Amino acid sequence: MTIEPPAAVKEGAADDPVEMGRLNGFIGFRLRRIQNHLSRSFSERTQEYGLRSGALSALAIIEANPGISQAVVAREIGMDASAAVALLDELGQNGWTKRVRVANDRRRYAIHLTDQGKIMLDRVFEILAETEDAALRSLTSSELLMLNRALDGIYQSCFRG
Repeated sequence: MTIEPPAAVKEGAADDPVEMGRLNGFIGFRLRRIQNHLSRSFSERTQEYGLRSGALSALAIIEANPGISQAVVAREIGMDASAAVALLDELGQNGWTKRVRVANDRRRYAIHLTDQGKIMLDRVFEILAETEDAALRSLTSSELLMLNRALDGIYQSCFRG
């Protein structure tokens, strides 16, 4: 039996650039890497609120669309209906949202943000803006506008056959 000599290990500092190889050609990888960083940073700064995945998006959509249905919230945040109901239950228990039965359809609920939810959302969006600003400081305003347009276009393409 032969024993291989130890493999050469590329030495370097932890923050030295790493070659991404085949991953360089995939935007999904780049987006996920950025999203992971932003999410981790944001979560560290908002621990006191106990927000779980999807909560911020749901609250922002509810704020922008008072009376929105549970089904539409679920669709817009990309959750299946049962997971979205559990999330909305939690948001209600925290006092951030309230459900009101729709008068002409007793099976449906209209979701509204409470005053307490608005106060919390304002603070959390301040933290979100600070987190993103730190990550985007190297972009000019025109580059940021182009990036947002490109990302919106990619998102729309995801839903076209």
